[in-house]
Amino acid sequence: MSYDVLSKTLEQYRVVPVIAIEDAAKALPLAEALIEGGLPVAEITFRTAAAAEVIRTLRREKPDLVVGAGTVLTLENAAAAADAGAQFAVAPGTNPKIIAAARDRGVPFIPGIATPSELERALELECPIQKFFPSEALGGTKLLKAISGPYAHTGVRFVPTGGVNAGNLAEYLATPGVIAVGGTWVATKQDIASDAWDAVAQRCREIADIVAHGAA
Repeated sequence: MSYDVLSKTLEQYRVVPVIAIEDAAKALPLAEALIEGGLPVAEITFRTAAAAEVIRTLRREKPDLVVGAGTVLTLENAAAAADAGAQFAVAPGTNPKIIAAARDRGVPFIPGIATPSELERALELECPIQKFFPSEALGGTKLLKAISGPYAHTGVRFVPTGGVNAGNLAEYLATPGVIAVGGTWVATKQDIASDAWDAVAQRCREIADIVAHGAA
């Protein structure tokens, strides 16, 4: 997947479910819930040992789902993500070696940034989409607007993650420069452990409504 295709995907759906899944057997029902709810995209984080297997299963069995790898912190993570077929990769920070490794495998990388210097570093590494993290703890949309303003002419786009939820989603999506947000609330560990697939699908439908119409 190219950055251009990734950008179009993020612009279409505006929310990327960030998912930590412990049991690969839950991968397919999770995917079905996301697709049923109209949000066919997932960032499977390498916070669990099952991540690579989950990505591989989803890419093989659910071709309509856009699948990325999250929390890609090491060269081993980057290789495992690419081997499993991840279509994009995300990290909480900016590591030039990992970005280069992903790019060598044709996987667009979304590095994490929190300051202007980190933003510039990521731009120098040719990353046009950046993860603003941890967004709410840093100051949310107010700080993002202040930091991103001087760089708007570069075309850089942001995926704020960390503390984003249904209550502040519309505010984030209305912020200049935000292409999408990352959300752990879409499909939580508790949802997955209890097979609460109807709840996940309903949350996706609510997100689609907010994306289309803004907050109620």
